[in-house]
Amino acid sequence: MANFLATLKQLILRRPSQEADQAEVEQLRADFKARYQAFKLLLAANNKALEIMSDMERALRGGQPYGMNYIRANCTAVGVNVYQIVKNMEVLAPGKYTHLAERFRAVQDQINKILAEERRPEGGRLVLALEEVDREKADQVGAKMANLGELKNHVGLRVPPGFVITALAYHRFFAHNDLQAEIDRRIQSATLERMDHLFALSSGIQQLIVKAQVPPDLEEAILSAYRGLEAKAHPGATVSLRSSALGEDDAGLSFAGQYRSQLNVNREHLLDSYREIVASKYSLQAIHYRLSRGIRDEDVAMCVGCMAMVDARAGGVTYTRNALNIRDQSIYITSVWGLPKSVVDGSTPADVFVTDRAEPPQIIESRVASKERKFVCYPDEGVCRLDLIGEAGGSPSLTEAQVQELARVALKLEDYYGSPQDIEWAIAPDGQPLFLQCRPLQQAKAQEGQAAPLAVAGAQVALAGGVTASPGVAAGPVYWVKKDRDALEFPPGAVLVCAQSAPRWAALLSRAAAVVASEGGVAGHLANVAREFEVPALFGLGAAAEALVNGQEVTVDADGLTIYQGRVEELLGRVAQRRNLMEGSPVHQTLVKAMSFIAPLTLINPDAPEFRARNCQTLHDVTRFCHEKAVHEMFSFGKEHHFSERSSKQLYYKVPMQWWVINLDDGYTEDIPGKYVRLEQIASIPMLALWEGIIAVPWAGPPPMDAKGFASVLFQATTNKALLPSVKSSYANRNYFMISKNFCSLYSRFGFHFSTVETMVSERASENYISFSFKGGAADFQRRLARTQLVAALLEEYGFRVQIKEDAAFARLEGLDQKSMVDRLIVLGYLSMHTRQLDMVMADPRAVAHFAARLRKDLAGICPLNPEAACPAPSGELEAARA
Repeated sequence: MANFLATLKQLILRRPSQEADQAEVEQLRADFKARYQAFKLLLAANNKALEIMSDMERALRGGQPYGMNYIRANCTAVGVNVYQIVKNMEVLAPGKYTHLAERFRAVQDQINKILAEERRPEGGRLVLALEEVDREKADQVGAKMANLGELKNHVGLRVPPGFVITALAYHRFFAHNDLQAEIDRRIQSATLERMDHLFALSSGIQQLIVKAQVPPDLEEAILSAYRGLEAKAHPGATVSLRSSALGEDDAGLSFAGQYRSQLNVNREHLLDSYREIVASKYSLQAIHYRLSRGIRDEDVAMCVGCMAMVDARAGGVTYTRNALNIRDQSIYITSVWGLPKSVVDGSTPADVFVTDRAEPPQIIESRVASKERKFVCYPDEGVCRLDLIGEAGGSPSLTEAQVQELARVALKLEDYYGSPQDIEWAIAPDGQPLFLQCRPLQQAKAQEGQAAPLAVAGAQVALAGGVTASPGVAAGPVYWVKKDRDALEFPPGAVLVCAQSAPRWAALLSRAAAVVASEGGVAGHLANVAREFEVPALFGLGAAAEALVNGQEVTVDADGLTIYQGRVEELLGRVAQRRNLMEGSPVHQTLVKAMSFIAPLTLINPDAPEFRARNCQTLHDVTRFCHEKAVHEMFSFGKEHHFSERSSKQLYYKVPMQWWVINLDDGYTEDIPGKYVRLEQIASIPMLALWEGIIAVPWAGPPPMDAKGFASVLFQATTNKALLPSVKSSYANRNYFMISKNFCSLYSRFGFHFSTVETMVSERASENYISFSFKGGAADFQRRLARTQLVAALLEEYGFRVQIKEDAAFARLEGLDQKSMVDRLIVLGYLSMHTRQLDMVMADPRAVAHFAARLRKDLAGICPLNPEAACPAPSGELEAARA
């Protein structure tokens, strides 16, 4: 009877305790799930934020073009992800980091201010007469027309009468039709790296602008200015309309041929032509040019110059220096019969006159081309192309006196502006020049140590001849561009071959290795932009260029006027790297400013007193702080959630040590009654990997030690009471795993050393991490430190980031795929077992070398360092995980 009562008493007392244990486990699981979910979301946002930051840093360093939509989109994306990090950090540690959200908002406000910076138009008039324009009004009328006003009003040169439709008028036109918001939306949604998207974007925006209404006040201002022009020229005068966008013709930014010009326009079509020129801001080549040169779309207001049309006898371009050789001070004058249009678009061969800088200038070279056609004005409106017959095509388009006068003006303008100039002009019916444009000359930069072009021994010449439009050497497959569809399919790195050096092919220059054209010369718009982009260009090859076929690999030596079959490495080895065209541009400067609040990392050392939320200066600081603290909060899960031994199950396995397991979520293959769990019932991928390493090689027992080592152990064992198993301390806990299918937290004691592993392993590499700490030992400090250094060295060989503090090692690894993480956990399991008690022999260099070699040999068999070689795959869940 007494035995029965005693048994009944045990059952009564035991039942509430078991229920309490079960409730404890359920609460533990609930806490883990909530924390695990927040941690996963934080890691995902952290990895995405760092990925975006890395891409933005590559954009800063590299030469690939990007626009403001790239900057805005990425600043928004990184801000959204960092906000998610901050929000999930609050879930992981409620109320613990109160300054975090405040610092995030402050940094985000700084970035938003940078992105909101806007260049507003100056001046209060929609139209200005050319007599009112000079360089001081460049922000109102654009550099092209500002320079022309300077020539007329301060230099005293002949310029056709005219007026300028200002930047204020452009903004008035856009605001009246609410165009900017729709254009921004289209740009934001387009993939600007794809030529077909760029083409569709260009076409759609231009149609939008062409169909828009010119506001009544702007219409009246334009027509009133035209009446003033008639009074200065003659009634019914036709005009030329030319783009003069802000930024166009600035030093280093030619925009040559990127926008539209309309020639010989009558009054009835004045407003239509204005709309078409404004729309040309979004031509394919103009969008691409701005993108490649880092010019913000919002900074480019399209001003339009309107001047009385010149019925030119001849026209052309003067370079006050050699565009291809900065050491050559000669003046180069390129000329054709009729309008200068065919010089700048490369549509016909042109005469070239070279003069010295004497007074009077002397012609030192004259190359008269066989000119087959010319452009002239129709009597009423428009221009037409006329074929030249008889002797006219072969006769010089300029007289010696005209060449000398143009050379004198060239010297005058170079002296006035203080730099080489690119001047467009037309010879009026009275034989005197009228000046249409003046801008800084784009000269090719000299390359240090560049040798004169020489024939290459053994190289097979495919073509020879033509003129150097842009110097340099490049190689690639030939790709003919004859129509717009060809441009859409142009492959990066190809040699662009075309019949005419048309300005519209400039859209392909950032993708082309070199340019070859049947027609065209050094003074054309495409040549100008090729020099600006440092793309070798060889023009004027005539019908010989047709011998080149698509896909044919060639080397273009523009300096040597030669195209070779295949790649000529002797020439290509001399090629200097192209400069980054984005660097210093408005878009680049905006990205630099924004990145100053995004990328720098000022919170570096987690152990430093200043590693606090209130000291976050950038978004990178926020991510660094949150990642460090999130890992800490997650890793401290086991420490902060105490549980009784009855809430765990003992691992049933043939090892002398005791192992305890607590299932946080789905770490078992099935519900398990009783107090034991078998290995085949474990579903946790990281636990199985650790276990695989623990049992991979049987432990041979403690290493033999000398008398000093033995004395050191005895001394430490008697002075450090934490090493005594009977003492209740953090070191005296049993070995236990807390697991789910993808998570494992291991706290273990092997002999006198202690280790912890916290790890997440799943198919999502961005969430994967391992954190390992290793401390303790029974020998003196120097021996313990030596063992710690050995463990650290071995872990570094497997890609861990390791930090040593005193005799403790802390290792981290993250972001690898599931198989790689499993392999590293096997390594950790092995090292946890086989480095115990090694500290006792760490004073003997020979013993250290011996055991280091043995560890490496074992690891080579368990998990080779060669990434192509797989670790031996265990069975069951782990084998499936690593497949």
